[in-house]
Amino acid sequence: MSSQTKTFKQWQQQANALQIEGRAYIDGQYQDSADGATFADISPIDGRLLAAVADCDAATVDRAVAAAARTFASGIWRDQSPVQRKNALLRLADLVGQHQEELALLESLDTGKTIHESLDMDMQDVQIALRYYAEAIDKIAGEIAPTSDSFHGMITYQALGVVAVMTPWNNPLMIACWKIAPALAMGNSVVFKPSEKAPLTGIRLAQLAQQAGIPDGVFNVVTGGAQVGQALALHPTVRVMAFTGSTQVAKQLLIYAGQSNMKRTYLEGGGKNAHIIFADTPDLARAARFAALGFCANQGAVCASGTRLLVQSSIKEQFVALLIEEVNRWQPGHPLDPATMMGPMIDARHQANVLHYVDSARDEGASIVCGGHADDSIVPGGHFFWPTVIDNATPTMTASQNEIFGPVASVIAFEDEADAIRLANDSEYGLTAGFWTPDIAKVHRVARQLEAGTVWVNHFLTRDILSPFGGFKQSGIGRDLSLHAMRQYGEMKATWIALKDVDAH
Repeated sequence: MSSQTKTFKQWQQQANALQIEGRAYIDGQYQDSADGATFADISPIDGRLLAAVADCDAATVDRAVAAAARTFASGIWRDQSPVQRKNALLRLADLVGQHQEELALLESLDTGKTIHESLDMDMQDVQIALRYYAEAIDKIAGEIAPTSDSFHGMITYQALGVVAVMTPWNNPLMIACWKIAPALAMGNSVVFKPSEKAPLTGIRLAQLAQQAGIPDGVFNVVTGGAQVGQALALHPTVRVMAFTGSTQVAKQLLIYAGQSNMKRTYLEGGGKNAHIIFADTPDLARAARFAALGFCANQGAVCASGTRLLVQSSIKEQFVALLIEEVNRWQPGHPLDPATMMGPMIDARHQANVLHYVDSARDEGASIVCGGHADDSIVPGGHFFWPTVIDNATPTMTASQNEIFGPVASVIAFEDEADAIRLANDSEYGLTAGFWTPDIAKVHRVARQLEAGTVWVNHFLTRDILSPFGGFKQSGIGRDLSLHAMRQYGEMKATWIALKDVDAH
């Protein structure tokens, strides 16, 4: 199913017919918060109220963690055969496929992302993640240690227990399944906290998981703000915490983990990623298309975005002209229109924050050569922002150093290869980087020196579940995607069996 098979009007009609659930999901049932509190989930498209969502308190989190711990201890999921767990996750992937239009609409209404991105990209990635980790379950085996003849040494992996998953609002269900799928595949129980700005697809996924045959209590969803994240991070029964969000919050979660039970933490933080255009790039127009994609996709709310465009000075003027031409194709519009390439900011506060960074660049001496302004007239009640190119930026400008999480890129000139590498690495972050060159020797030299978890060469913002994703420095700890991520949700155990009488030492 493609978003292009229906008209704008048809998508609107389908969205208006949705029955939206806003309660938490604990032990196989939708439930209110223990204190009955709710918060308003507002669509960034037009300001409409989507649902009154449970604003869970610590007591509700305790209830969810207790259900997860109880089911883990019972072995009802953990002790199923690998094939049984695999088949349940495959059924869940099938159900996501059957309900992908509903889930995509919930995602677009909740986040403002286009129906094209929600349906044609994110919902496909959700299914890919569920299928990949389902199929991996019975492909991962233990090891035999190369011991002496006196011993038989086994190295095995076993489920850890209760895994807390916390995810952001930009790609809610996709990023969630990057963590939920491998955690469940290893036999753990999960308590999932979606962002309070985009909780709806996570709430719906819980019911689909039950229909797929995942036992009650194995997958739970608690909704709400910072109090929910704090309660999970401090909870002594939670063994693992997997998070994607801001570096600031990730640092606080590390503190909570240390204050409680030293739970294992996998944290993906922010990024201020360098996208380098060398003068020997053979097709500057192609590089400009990828550069525009690299900071305009998903309204710029992508942690991997290439928002520092480092352009060799000899071609900067030519490249910026091509870039502006490409950026002008990214017209903001109503997200349910299949032709729209860019939706609104998540809320008015975020829109104002993006504008603040653009204004700071202007005040610090840069030139705004494209976009640069908020727009609330595109859809009444929505908070849109035109994609923005900041030219003649310097590395120390506020907009060049901070993650903006909006459709804004700073163009910074460099002189030579060494200068480009120095500028690219001049950041507290190290999530992604990319560069363009036909010189294979330069490819290896530059890629080796860039301090980033993912490096793209002659393309940008591409990913595959087969390759791990995560960052260096303050962009995080641990990895999503690939088999490397799956190992994170298992405890390694060494078992030594004496085959002969051995002396005590």
